[in-house]
Amino acid sequence: MYVADGLFDIGITGRDWVEETSSNVVSMGELQYSKATSSPIRVVLAVPEDSPVEQVSDLPNGVRVSSEYPELTKRFFEERGVEADIRLSYGATEAKVPDIVDCVVDITETGSALKAAGLRILDVILVSYTELVANPEAAADPERRHAMEQVMTLLQGVLEARGKVLVKLNVSAGSLDDVIAALPAMKSPTVNELYRGAGYAVETVVPKNEINVLIPALRDAGATDIIELPIAKIVH
Repeated sequence: MYVADGLFDIGITGRDWVEETSSNVVSMGELQYSKATSSPIRVVLAVPEDSPVEQVSDLPNGVRVSSEYPELTKRFFEERGVEADIRLSYGATEAKVPDIVDCVVDITETGSALKAAGLRILDVILVSYTELVANPEAAADPERRHAMEQVMTLLQGVLEARGKVLVKLNVSAGSLDDVIAALPAMKSPTVNELYRGAGYAVETVVPKNEINVLIPALRDAGATDIIELPIAKIVH
């Protein structure tokens, strides 16, 4: 990992590869997203669905294991006293059971791909989020570390904004309470009086997946001039 080697100050990678390569890096924080969800990925040990094995200690010495994480897998089995024949996989790891290997160590986010391949998870080796990492020398420098923390703030702001939109609307004084009650606000909505007491302007952040139901409800509650706007970042 080039960050650990000192070629770069910071980089983005998964905790799984930090552990696989035993990289000497400083974590600046987790970036909680994955391909399909905001959940972390898991590095898991999986066996055929019909295997009689119930726990790692049930596996025999010499068990054949396919994985894209040979070092992580080696340490896992060594810590549990099982001698494993670990074979490096270059993709489609789950397809190698049972003809080529007895079990696999693979990543999963939802578990659906493993299940579709007729495998079940026997143990979780590692839970991994994406992280912003820095080489220790750069992280020890106050000026560079401050810049890294600013980068982290911006990245987290982008992730926080995912799936959210800004809603702006106008409403009369008589309908204000009804409109506020209909809003699933992150915090208290912003309310400003309009020019010459013509009512109020209201704005707040709401989940995007609720907006198509929310807009008609706001109109029914008395809102007018409703605007939906995309959000690039939210920084608390």
